[in-house]
This record gives sequence, structure tokens and C-alpha cells, in this order.
Amino acid sequence: MGRRPVTVRLARWSAEHPWRAIALWVVFVAVCFVGGSAAGLNEATDEDQAIGEFGRAQLIVDSGGFDRPATENVLITARSGSLDQAAAKAAAQDAADRLRQVDGVASIGTPMPSRDGSALLVPITMSGDPGTAGDRVQPLRDTTAKVQDAHPQLRVEQVGGPSIDKALDDTLGKDFKRAELLSLPVTLAILIIAFGALIAAGVPVLLALSSVAAAMGLSTLASHLVPATDTTASVILLIGMAVGVDYSLFYVRREREERAKGRSGLDAVEIAAETSGHAVVVSGTAVIISMGGLLLAQDAIFSSLAVGSILVVAVAVIGSLTVLPALLAKLGRWVDRPRVPLLWRLTAPRTGRDGQPARPRFWPAVLKPALRAPVATLLISVALLLALAAPALGMKLKFPGPEDVPRTTAAMQAYDRLTAAFPSNGTSHTVAVRAPAEQADRVRAALTDLAGRTATDPLFAPAEGDGPEIQVSADRRVSVLEVATPHASRSDEASRSLHELREDLVPATLGGIPGVEYAVGGGVAASEDYAAHIWAKLPIVAAFVLALTFLVMAWTFRSVVVALTSILLNLLSAGAAYGLLVLVFQSTWAEGLLGFTSMDAIVTWLPLFLFVVLFGLSMDYHVFVVSRIREAVDRGMPNREAVAHGITSSAGVVTSAAVVMVAVFSIFATLSMIDFKQLGIGLAAAILLDATIIRAVVLPSVMTLLGDANWWAPRFMRRRTVVAPAVEPPPAPAPELVGAR
Repeated sequence: MGRRPVTVRLARWSAEHPWRAIALWVVFVAVCFVGGSAAGLNEATDEDQAIGEFGRAQLIVDSGGFDRPATENVLITARSGSLDQAAAKAAAQDAADRLRQVDGVASIGTPMPSRDGSALLVPITMSGDPGTAGDRVQPLRDTTAKVQDAHPQLRVEQVGGPSIDKALDDTLGKDFKRAELLSLPVTLAILIIAFGALIAAGVPVLLALSSVAAAMGLSTLASHLVPATDTTASVILLIGMAVGVDYSLFYVRREREERAKGRSGLDAVEIAAETSGHAVVVSGTAVIISMGGLLLAQDAIFSSLAVGSILVVAVAVIGSLTVLPALLAKLGRWVDRPRVPLLWRLTAPRTGRDGQPARPRFWPAVLKPALRAPVATLLISVALLLALAAPALGMKLKFPGPEDVPRTTAAMQAYDRLTAAFPSNGTSHTVAVRAPAEQADRVRAALTDLAGRTATDPLFAPAEGDGPEIQVSADRRVSVLEVATPHASRSDEASRSLHELREDLVPATLGGIPGVEYAVGGGVAASEDYAAHIWAKLPIVAAFVLALTFLVMAWTFRSVVVALTSILLNLLSAGAAYGLLVLVFQSTWAEGLLGFTSMDAIVTWLPLFLFVVLFGLSMDYHVFVVSRIREAVDRGMPNREAVAHGITSSAGVVTSAAVVMVAVFSIFATLSMIDFKQLGIGLAAAILLDATIIRAVVLPSVMTLLGDANWWAPRFMRRRTVVAPAVEPPPAPAPELVGAR
């Protein structure tokens, strides 16, 4: 007899020494978490995140060493009709007098009237670190509220970057708290329905949570090699819960199935390790490859997400192969306790009089079209998916702008009134210039000329007050000019204004200065440059993921055909998800249903991230299903019957895993920010399509149509021996489980 697979040897050792395995896992998780906390997080800098011309502009500005304090404003407008100027000036003076007494206020500027006389603006400069201004702005807001109480005939409100940041943090904090409170109970409820027993439902959640905790610590340590961003922890939680629950679900269901046939606890664990454990390793490898593709994007954000995702998947795989067998061995039949009476009768593994699993009725009915008419079923299902994917050809990528932030907060309502009265306080472009110090006067003259040219152009907003404000660094080498546009950041007019600056106005005014270096940045530039970056990197990342996944699948199943069909089916699933995103979010028909305002585009970073996540997660189901089909083929079952057996025997666990993912991802669609709505809908829709149409219709059609050709491979890849698990007849089923039916 040959050497047993490593998954079996690990599982056997853990099952025979459960307390040691559990203790080692607890120590591992604790060391990772505590070690990460002690090392501290190394966050990505502006230099790490510099992309395109926007990134160059940011680096030029940073090199100037400017003191850029946080600023706020008190905006005074009429509640109706025209503004009473005398009353407005009195309110402005009252606000200035009160705010000067507040800690954190460095200075109060001269009140500035709008050009049309509809508003009066009181500028405020805050002291301290600008990065923490949002945490310290509340006393200023409280003082402004008192000014409002003293002048009820006017509208007196505070608006500025720190106020908006605090309002958004409060909104997102409530959103995420609600999502966290919902996700765990929803996951547990679905698993209880899937297993019909509380302990069996709790085991996958326990493994997933411990994997997330360990990966959080490891990612903190890894941040000293690959700097982290503020989204890394959220993605670790998202991916960790998804794969952790999936892997445990596959393993536990197979172990219960084998026990239902009457096998001993140790034998059931070994067979689960040899089958589901092997599938976990392959699918985990596929997810790691997909996430590793993000490193090729050469982007600090994606690199950080890649490292975090790879770590949490690797930890979840290790946990599934080590501590999970130990838990199952120690729990034994207690894993099916306490039972939920009705659910247990519906979900418990059933066996017939011969000791074999009872045949289900639902899934064979679903599979009938694919097995009896594979050509027609395949053509119809693929045509429907391609039709759903077609809108993706018109996908547009943009960053969300201020106009996409929910208007449920007073800060954003005040922002709208501010930009209406003072357009230069809205969207702006940053013209950053670096030149030898002796050219400082020529640079200033050129920037003044540039401001004059934009002042008469309807694409731009003229500067408020006494004219353009040009910032010059202490060493006179860096100069910065903000050029405002009255148009929303995602509008075509804002985009045209950016291109006019970059291609015409800035080169014309600055190009002749010796030794000059310039770049145009700002919010509009960041959106356009990042979209171009994503479109350039997406083919590279996709090619890497497709090529390596093909090799892994071909070697795992010893079949070039299975590998190729795996790639094509996952591409079809991803394309359909893209098309659905465009249908929902680049149109307006779903705005009322999902509570958003269409930005006529998809969030810039989403397609690349969605591709690797979907390709990785959907491979979980594919590997698990095809593994069951291959088992049946290796036992001598004809291809058509093997396809039916593999899909029906795995349908319950795949459906349960998919329902968990869809439910958790759907919670993200309830969040306020458009980024998370698109992410939640994209992931939920793709997993739903993958687990239903792809796995229950397209896959069986393809594999039935191909027949024995499914398993073709070059001679060097073919297996020398075929070892099929569980070939020997199982013993008689345990009376307890037979009676449970």
C-alpha cells in the first residue's frame, strides 16, 4: 500500500491526539494575534500609493513641506428669500467671537460674501494634526449650533473637511456595526438550518473566527514588508469568514456522511481528509493564486489586500487540516447535538436499507435537462449568461465623489449649499510645480497667468476674494495652485477641464521654464488616472490568474479538459457578474429598490478586486463538485451517472455554503456608501449565479456532453495508479442514525 496523502496523515495525527492539536492551534492563534499587536501596523504612505500623474502631483506637493492645517467654515444663508446682510454680519461676528474661545481653533478669517450675495462664509483654521481634525471638530460644531440658536431667522451651519469626515465616520461606523451584528447571527442561522444541530453549526464559525484572528496578527507583521492600508482588515474579515465557513462546511458534511454509513469516527475523519481535505487544499491554492495576482497590479492598496487575503486563506486551510479533525474526533457523535428537532429530521444524512446514502429527489429533477439534452441545455444557459454579461462591454470606471455621499447628514446638506454659493470650494484641480529656486518668480508669474486664463473659461470657477492663492514652499522650489471647477467631480465637464489643463493650459504657461517639473492632481485626476491604471493592469492580473489556475486544476485532476472547462465556466460567471453590476448601477431603475443614486459608473477598484475574489471563491465549489464526480468515475461509474452522483451528493453542502456567502455579502448592499453597495451586490450575485446556473446547469451539460473526454490528459500527466477513497463496502449503519430518519 502506498504512502497516505499528507491530508490524511495530518488528520489522523490530530484525531489521535485531539487535545494536543487543539492546544497547538490555540497557541498559534494567540501568538499570531499578540505578536502582530506588539509589532504594530506599518501603513502605506502617499509615496507608496502614488499612481499616474495624480501621484506625481501629490509627491511634488509633499516635497514642499507645506503646513496645511485643517480648515472649517461657518456658512450663513437665508432660510427663505434673500439674505439679510446686516443680520448675516451680526451672526458672523457672533460666530467668530464664540469660536475664538474654543480649544483647537488657531484663527478666524475675515467673513467672505458670495458673488451673488446669497451667503456669508466665515473661514476657520484649526490647530493640531490635520489627520486627527475630524476627531476634534465636535466642540466647533457645538459652538456653531449655539450661534444658530441665537440667530433663528438665519441658517447657520458648519461645513468643511473635518466635519464631513466625522459625519461619514459616524455613518460608516453605524453601518459596519449593523453589518457585524447581522452577519454572525445570519451565518449561524443558515448553518443551523443546514446541519440541524447547534454544535455542528458552531464549528465552522469557530474555525473561521480563529483564522481571521490569526491572519489579522500575521498581516500586521507582514505590513513591515508590504505596507497595509485601512481596508486590509475588512477584507481579511470578509474573505476569512467566507473561506473558513466553506472549508469547514465541506469537511464536516463529508465526515457526517461517512458516519451515517456506519463508519467509525476515525475512519470517517480519514475519508473526509482524503476527499474534502484534498478539495480544501486545491481550492485554497486556487484562492491564493487568484489573490496573488493582485500583487502584479503594482499598487499599494491591492498588494496589501493580496497579502491579507493570502494569509487568511492559508490559515483557514491549515486549520481545516489540523484542528478541525481534532474537534470532530473529540466531539464524535456529539457534533450532532443538541439537535433542532424538525431541522434535524430534514437535514440529517439519510441511508437506505443497504447502508448507502438515500437518493435525493430535488436535485435529480433539476439535472434532468442537462443530462438528457446536454447540447440544448448548454446553448440556452450559456446564451442567457452571455446576454447578462453583455452590458459589461459598456462598463465605465470612476471614483465616487462628494455627490455620491448620502445626503442624510447635515454636513453634506451644508456642503451642497456651500458649493452652490462658493463654487471654488467644491471640485478643484491641484497644479503642482517644482523648479529651481531661482525660477520661483517665473513660476509665480506663469501660475498667475494660468489662473487668469481659467477665470474666463466656463469649465472653471474663478477664485474667490482677492484672486488666486499660490502657495510657495520655504525653499521656493515648490509652488501649488488650486484651480476650481463648478462642475461635479464625476461630470464630463470636470473631466474636460482636467484634460484642458493637462494638455493645453499648463504646458502653455509653464512649459518654457528651465528645469521645471509639473503635474495636475486633485480628485478628478485621481479618478481618471486610477481607472487607466486598472484597465492597464486587469489583463496582466487576469492572465496570471488564469494560467496558474489552469496548471493547478490540470495537475490536480490529471485532466487538461477539466482545467480548461473550469477556466471557461469561471470566466462566464465573472462576466455575468460584471454585466449585472452595470445593469444595476449604471442605470437608475434600481435606485429606489437599493437606496442609492446612480453614479453612471462602477467604482474604479471594483472590477479587478471582484475578478480575483470571484475566481478564487467560485473555485471552491468547482473543485468540490468535480472531486465528487472524479471519485465516482474512479469507482467505475459511467460518466453520465458520475456527473449526476457528484452534483447531487455535493448539492447540499454547496448550496449551504453559497447561501451563507450570499446572505453575508448581501448585508454589504444595505450600507450607505455606493462602494460597499456595489461590492455586496457584485459578490452576492456572482456567488448565486455560480452555485446555481453554473454548477447545476452549465457544468453537468458540459461534462455530460464531453463524456470520457473530460479526463483526457497528455501521457506525462496521467495517473499511474487510481486510488479511489471508500471503495470497500461500508459496514452496516449505526442504529441511531437509521432511526433518525
